[in-house]
Amino acid sequence: MQTMFRRTIASVLLLMMLCFLPSGLALSYPQKPITLIVPYGAGGTADLAARQIAMQLKKHLKVPVTVVNRGGASGSLGAAAALDAPSDGYTLLLAADSMGTMRVMGISAVSYHDFTPISPLVNDPKVIVVRKDSPYQSVKDLLTDMKERPGKVKMSYTGPGGSGHVQSLILQHFGFQSANIAYAGGADAIVAVLGRQVDFTNANYATVSSYAASGDLKLLAVCSTHRLPDQPDVPALSEVIEGAEALLSIPYTPLSLLVKKDVPKEACTVLRAAVREAVKEKEWVDFCQNNSLEKLYETYDTVEKAEAFFAAWEARVSWLLYDAKAAPNSPDQFDIPRPQ
Repeated sequence: MQTMFRRTIASVLLLMMLCFLPSGLALSYPQKPITLIVPYGAGGTADLAARQIAMQLKKHLKVPVTVVNRGGASGSLGAAAALDAPSDGYTLLLAADSMGTMRVMGISAVSYHDFTPISPLVNDPKVIVVRKDSPYQSVKDLLTDMKERPGKVKMSYTGPGGSGHVQSLILQHFGFQSANIAYAGGADAIVAVLGRQVDFTNANYATVSSYAASGDLKLLAVCSTHRLPDQPDVPALSEVIEGAEALLSIPYTPLSLLVKKDVPKEACTVLRAAVREAVKEKEWVDFCQNNSLEKLYETYDTVEKAEAFFAAWEARVSWLLYDAKAAPNSPDQFDIPRPQ
């Protein structure tokens, strides 16, 4: 009789505990598979980073982490899918740079402000690449042709407001105008170069390093103020374009893990702890090193630092797009301050 009474009391206490736990978390989080949405097609930088971090997160969350590609509309379709998902912590978004430009580009009303950062991940350097038999033997050859034939040299990119678009505006700022052709993702933009549909692309290094190693693609320049450690012979674009240092000094392709703003804090805490352990795994460390990825999670290692980084990044790039007359909406409409 006493045993039955004790069991009854224990059951009542358990039910009381469940009533006071955050919705969707039950006794512990996570209890089921997690979906990681990539707002771009398979094979691009965001996709590669998402699949690598998903493998490492699985080890520490003890549940499957499944990558789902929802490409299209410069990343806005995937972002919308993440916002439409339940606020239970079981849907993550691998956000790329377009998260900070959708509003000024008139693509979507979504922005970083609709999400909570789990962690910034990496910045993948932008590089200018051409096919192996391209007539352009150097970045100077390419820039000379662009200046002599404005709007005639074709560049593939992932859509308005994306990092490739921003890089083309930087070139345009210095008098080098390309004809931009949009593709669903970074991998498709590379295929366009290989298939002779375009003359070059402003790609992420992680997506073209294997093509460069095989000789199918040729790297002409790094869109930065410094060269890559494993490509010491490829010049930084700032070495070639005088006065471009200021515009080339920021990370233009930040990748970050986000969740909806109203996901329970308890779930966010678990996810952040898992990320901190996941990025210590040898496979992830090797992935970053082999692709010359800048580890943003080491610099922006708190929620406050991450949010400040997103705000500063959004302000810099949004005003760059608007001042170049590439964005239809003024950043002022969204209370985005002009960088000093």
